[in-house]
Amino acid sequence: MTIPNSNIIIGQNIKTLREKMGLTQEALAQYLETKREYIGYYEIGQRSIPSAQLSKLANLFCMNEYDFYEEDVQNKNINIAFAFRADELKAQDLESIAQFKKIVRNYISMKKALSNE
Repeated sequence: MTIPNSNIIIGQNIKTLREKMGLTQEALAQYLETKREYIGYYEIGQRSIPSAQLSKLANLFCMNEYDFYEEDVQNKNINIAFAFRADELKAQDLESIAQFKKIVRNYISMKKALSNE
């Protein structure tokens, strides 16, 4: 079985960002409402992550979905600027953080668009 290159890149980015936030696979699975082993499959590129879950991760990591296809996701400065440590956070807390980051990401996009006028 050949694993698509995009699955590997997306998986590596998920793992990098998850670890940067200090999240376990279990915590991420609870946030995505899926099984912990699926997170492991996503991270090694063995499974494609559903688009709805990728969208939720984009909100949590304060990025756009297409950023997961970048081979060096660490170049995304916005992710570093809004990296919350998640040692004791629950899935509900992660949902609140993701919604906040989505608002911030939208604000930054609007600010950039207005400055380009």
